[in-house]
Amino acid sequence: MSSIPKSRNKREALVKATIHLVNNNGFHAAPMSKIAKMAGVSPGTIYLYFENKQDLVNQVYIEVKASFTQFAFKDYVETASIAIDFEKIWKNIAAFKLNEIEESMFLSQCENTPMIDEPSRKEGLKHLSPLLTLWERGQAEGVIKPVSPYLLYAFSIYPISFLLQQRERFEIKPENINEAYEMAWNSIKI
Repeated sequence: MSSIPKSRNKREALVKATIHLVNNNGFHAAPMSKIAKMAGVSPGTIYLYFENKQDLVNQVYIEVKASFTQFAFKDYVETASIAIDFEKIWKNIAAFKLNEIEESMFLSQCENTPMIDEPSRKEGLKHLSPLLTLWERGQAEGVIKPVSPYLLYAFSIYPISFLLQQRERFEIKPENINEAYEMAWNSIKI
């Protein structure tokens, strides 16, 4: 086995351990020593890939955000209909959040913490550019409310994270996804 795959495996193990520990213990209760132990590497190995814990968390956030948005925009081709385009993206986002639980929980944690630095947040936001462009187009066409993209996100996308957190109390069925989509669309359309 060459050192490149072995090196990649160690880094991937560190990323997975970080996601798991942050999801289960929070950022502050996920020290580098625990991350290394869970990943099956020596604590010093972390520093071959990451400068410090802040760098580790930021890089993991950016990678997970990239994976999330790659899934969200898969097969997305702009059409003439803002509603059809938004539904495609929204349902992809819902599928990711409901099926990729560990990554989704990690992103939710990241959205609600000051642990992620501003450059990393901006990098993560860049990955959402197709959605932001769709909303701008919808606003220009008078289809989407002329409000901040943060408000659009808060009312149409963020509720999926809430549903994810309620999985033990609320069984999410396909009809619930359709109802949630309709509510999301109704919250942002004019």
